[in-house]
Amino acid sequence: MIVSVSIPLNVDELLLVQQKQIEDWHKTPHTPGEPGDLLNRTTLLNHFNFALWHQEDLARDPIASDALIAKVKRAIDKLNQQRNDMIERVDEALLEHFSCVKPSDNARLNSETPGSMIDRLSINALKIFHMTEETERESATPEHKAKCAEKLAVLRIQRADLGNCLHEILADLANGTKYLKVYRQMKMYNDPTLNPVLYAQKSKAP
Repeated sequence: MIVSVSIPLNVDELLLVQQKQIEDWHKTPHTPGEPGDLLNRTTLLNHFNFALWHQEDLARDPIASDALIAKVKRAIDKLNQQRNDMIERVDEALLEHFSCVKPSDNARLNSETPGSMIDRLSINALKIFHMTEETERESATPEHKAKCAEKLAVLRIQRADLGNCLHEILADLANGTKYLKVYRQMKMYNDPTLNPVLYAQKSKAP
């Protein structure tokens, strides 16, 4: 067993990549690939949040038909499951990377995993992109633009703060002052053996 290992993610680069991906995907449709390594998993997580964001917009269209809303809600449900699964896959890659680290005797478990932080940073990047759009929207009033500019400034501070927290936990995991467990979310509603509506329907089938 060794005492420490390298940090597998450059957090500053991750913050830039997330925002660049979101900018690019708004211009050109993107088809996600396979999970692969840690960086690919962070890209997939970012993409699931990107897709979720725009489905959530559609779900709030007041003139959308019931059929369309039902379709969108099912898409949201599927994407959210994929997003939650990918948070776990990110943490699994990190757990494997840090598996050779011997935690110190007083090592602590963090209540939020790095995967959850990366997820929050992905959502923050989406908020920054769309809030920036609002500050530049020609049809918006000056008051609206000013309020959005204030919110944008807060979002950027939040991004810097959370990025620092992510860097710190990765450094703590690398030197053994913290240890990592994958937080299994145990979502029940998509499992036909755990959701009573689904298994009740199955029992009624001929």
